[in-house]
Parts: sequence; structure tokens; C-alpha cells
Amino acid sequence: MTRYGHGLVPGRFLPPHAGHHHLVRTARDRCERLTVLVRASAADTLPLEDRVAWMREIHPDVLVVGGQEYAGPERVDAVFTADPDGDEPGRRLGAETVPLDRVLPLTGAAVRDDPAAFWDFFEPPVRAALTRRVVVLGAESTGATTMARALTDHYRRRGGVWARTRCVPDHAGEYRALRPAEPLRSSDFPVIAQRQSELEEAAARDGSPVLFCDADAFAATIRHERHTGTASPATCEIAAHGRRHLWLLTDHRGIDRADDTDRLRPWMTARLLTQLAHTGRRTAVLTGPHEERLAAAVAAVDGLLAEGRHLTAPLPELR
Repeated sequence: MTRYGHGLVPGRFLPPHAGHHHLVRTARDRCERLTVLVRASAADTLPLEDRVAWMREIHPDVLVVGGQEYAGPERVDAVFTADPDGDEPGRRLGAETVPLDRVLPLTGAAVRDDPAAFWDFFEPPVRAALTRRVVVLGAESTGATTMARALTDHYRRRGGVWARTRCVPDHAGEYRALRPAEPLRSSDFPVIAQRQSELEEAAARDGSPVLFCDADAFAATIRHERHTGTASPATCEIAAHGRRHLWLLTDHRGIDRADDTDRLRPWMTARLLTQLAHTGRRTAVLTGPHEERLAAAVAAVDGLLAEGRHLTAPLPELR
């Protein structure tokens, strides 16, 4: 078997899947050095910088660059491809084209048409980016945690890849449990928001195409207002980043519970709804008995998943 000095694997990696990774690893074994070129096009449905970052994380032992053509200073000795008609890059670079057999029945078009059907062929950073993240939030004692768990159970019962559906707990509860005798301070909220975001990211790498979150960094911004009467710029900055797609707000009305949080629940519900609308977050308000709330929530989530099933158009801007 011929061994080469410098090899090149060009591709769109839109998105990168197990077939691509087999190609890269096979080429790496046959070269002293390997460059992966993530090709860019105006028609791409996933950002170039994301695809480059994913390939760098998955293949830390090769050089990954982005662009339309290879423009590196080093001569390319061999271009590796699984495309039977893919000898054009080799000719342009004056390099040998090395065809490699496909070992998996995968095509980019099939994967883009239904990513959930090929979920197990994605590596963790790609799954994290493609996962639809649903946040359930509300005033205290309005059933947000119950709803997040019920939704998780509902989608797990669909079986297959959906059986791995995850629910990220509200980190604020765990954080408070570490210091039960101390009230929350303003400086605590960015810490809670950051850790909440980290837990979401970890769960999205290891779950199904949908992830449920019991509160998020945005909820922490409103909780800060409730506790201190002012906004927290640091918490707001954290909330402005990350990937979340749908917020389900549990209404305080219809909740049969009377305690000392009664006066705060209407304010919290109104403030959450106002800020969700102000920041342009996609929101569904859940009202009525639990069964009605769950049915409305499932309908909203299924609508989100149907829209995000295909990667034939650019993903919406993420928050």
C-alpha cells in the first residue's frame, strides 16, 4: 500500500457523519501529514466555522482548514475521496487522486433530509448543534419541573433514538442546597446561569434530537430581578449565547396551591412573558389542567421538530 507525505481530504461535511470520519481516518493512516479542507459555499445550510470546529474536535491529529480551495503552502501528494467522480481536486493540485470505498450506506443528501434517522452516525459536537433544545420555565409552584419530566418521559416512550431523550434539571436548586442557610447574592446568578448552560451542552452531546431543560440562563436573569430588583448584566450576557429553540411557560393560573409565594407568581409569570416576547424567543404558554398543558406542549415540540427535521435550508439563528 502506497504511503504519501502530505494528503488532502476535501469535502463540505454538511454535516460531518461517520462516513466522513472513516474517510479521514483511513487517509490519515496512509499519510505522514493530512489536511482536511472543509469547503465553503453560499448555499451551505450549516456555518463554515461550525463545521471546521467540529472536525477539529473530532480529528485533533490532522490539520483542518476552511475555504473553497486548498491554498496552503505545502504541496499535496494525494487527494483522498469516496466520490467515484471526485478526481478534479487532484488534477488541479497536480496530485494523485486516491479513491476509497464507502463503508457505510450514507449520502449527504439523505442525512440532511432526516438527521434524526442517522443520529447515531453523528459525533457529540454535531449532535449538540443539531439537538432541538426546549426550555420549560415558570414562576415557583407552577409545575415547570413536573412538565419537563413529563415531556422527557413522553418522548422516551417513542423508542429508538428518542429513548435517549434527556432532561437537564434546574441547577439553581442544587446550588441553593449547597448553602441552605444563606440567601442568594447577585454574584451567584451568573454562576448558576453558566453552570446551567454547561449542563445543557453536555446533555445535548449524549441525548436524542430533543433536549428538555428545567429552566435556563434566561430564567436566571428574571430570578435575579425578582431577588434584587435589578438586572444582572453578567447573567444576561450568558443568556444571550447558546442554542435554545423553544420556551414553554407554565401559567400560574389554574394552579391549586396557596402559600406565601402567591403574590410573586403573577409578577413572575408576567415578567417572564414580557421578556420572552421582548427578546424574540419562541414561546408557548401552557394553561389549564396538567393533561391539557402536556398536550399543548407536545404539539409545540412536535411542530419545532418538524421544522428542524431537514437541513436543506439554513438553521434559524440560535439564542
